[in-house]
Amino acid sequence: MKLLLVSANRERSPYPVFPLGLAFLAAPLKQAGHQLAVLDLCFEADPLAALQATVVAEQPEAVIISLRNLDNVTWPDARSYLSGLTDLVTVCKGKATVIVGGSGFSLMPLEILAACGADIGLVGEGEQQLPLLLDRLAQGIDPADLPGVVLPGKIDFIPPQTVSRIGSPDRELFDVARYLKEGGMANLQTKRGCPFGCSYCTYPLLEGQQMRTRPVAEIIAEIRSLVNDHGVDYLYFVDDIFNYPVSFCEQLCTAMIDAGLQVNWSAFINPDFITPQLLDLMQRAGCDAIEFGTDSGSPAMLTSLCKSFTLGQVRSASLLCREAGLDFAHYIIFGGPGETEETILDTFQLMDELNPTAVIAMTGVRIYPRTRLYRTALDEGLITVETDLLQPTFYLAPAIKDKLSTIVTEQAMQRKNWIVPGLEVNISDTMLEALRMFKVRGPLWKLLKRMGRSRIAPMK
Repeated sequence: MKLLLVSANRERSPYPVFPLGLAFLAAPLKQAGHQLAVLDLCFEADPLAALQATVVAEQPEAVIISLRNLDNVTWPDARSYLSGLTDLVTVCKGKATVIVGGSGFSLMPLEILAACGADIGLVGEGEQQLPLLLDRLAQGIDPADLPGVVLPGKIDFIPPQTVSRIGSPDRELFDVARYLKEGGMANLQTKRGCPFGCSYCTYPLLEGQQMRTRPVAEIIAEIRSLVNDHGVDYLYFVDDIFNYPVSFCEQLCTAMIDAGLQVNWSAFINPDFITPQLLDLMQRAGCDAIEFGTDSGSPAMLTSLCKSFTLGQVRSASLLCREAGLDFAHYIIFGGPGETEETILDTFQLMDELNPTAVIAMTGVRIYPRTRLYRTALDEGLITVETDLLQPTFYLAPAIKDKLSTIVTEQAMQRKNWIVPGLEVNISDTMLEALRMFKVRGPLWKLLKRMGRSRIAPMK
């Protein structure tokens, strides 16, 4: 079949993100004999016109639209992407079979399919199921019994299975150089799945709780191709947790060292699985920055958010980074169940003690179905089963709901290493666009140490 793969993501804050999900789909679709065209809407000034022109030019039999996120997950400055998806579907309807998938779609597939009007939805990892679905469509066979397939008017579907073996993404049809230039890095995934249970997190829902690793040799080959074929000199590992399992992390870093790959990189790290030896290995493999999903500096809030580590481990991991000379950032989420002004101040005090390169703080916790946070919000009467969660809906602890933004803004403004999206402390779209004019490699938060005093909405 002639297929058009469409990346619907147009979010560029804090940087444009390469459509890795579609790249993973490209390889098995080519292998199945399909003819592929790609439209990445991230850099299109007029996405609907670009899609219209591409559909006319390519005459695809099916259009596969990938929805990466439902919204920007930022309170109070929330932006929904659902209407944009609906507009894309409308352009294609009647001209080709419209199939919608992606991580954003998989969060609420029945609701999103009904809202956007696509012909078919596909939940979960599509490397195995999408070729099967397309084969059914080509033969005129009803695909309703395929796991993961969602059809209009249905009130249920067969849950998908995760792929047993993760292949390698095919980036041939995508503009890797543009993402390197404007995003400062290339993204790479080494594993899927998450065995942990943070109360708000959707990773276990999307990828399963069983962690599945890619063959190290294939990862090394992918990195070598990015470096040699695309001029990539900085990588970001998009794994939920890079350093778990520890044995796999050690194998990968050792292989990167042995391969002599000239590339720097950063990743998300769990502070519970870091040692001086592992950190040294990571640095020798090219790591120059680390991000921690710490969430809070309050023991009570770590328990509330179902984190798997302690403040003692956060302190130890941060000290190891400082002693090793690594830039490191802590990601914080304010407003979860049990949050009070005291627990907020506990977090600021811990970050003062640790003095990381940057602290990136979000206010409010996005509520998604099937998470523990969803059940908590229901039990507390903050939402009902009828609440439309397609629209950005956030948990805000009742005790601090009305003063959360004021407290966080006042405290963050006293510290130059804090970034608070939504409240625009040390960040704005204008600032980010200006920074991209320079050859910045790696996370933009690394630049905070070069900045002066804190500010709200700089350069705006």
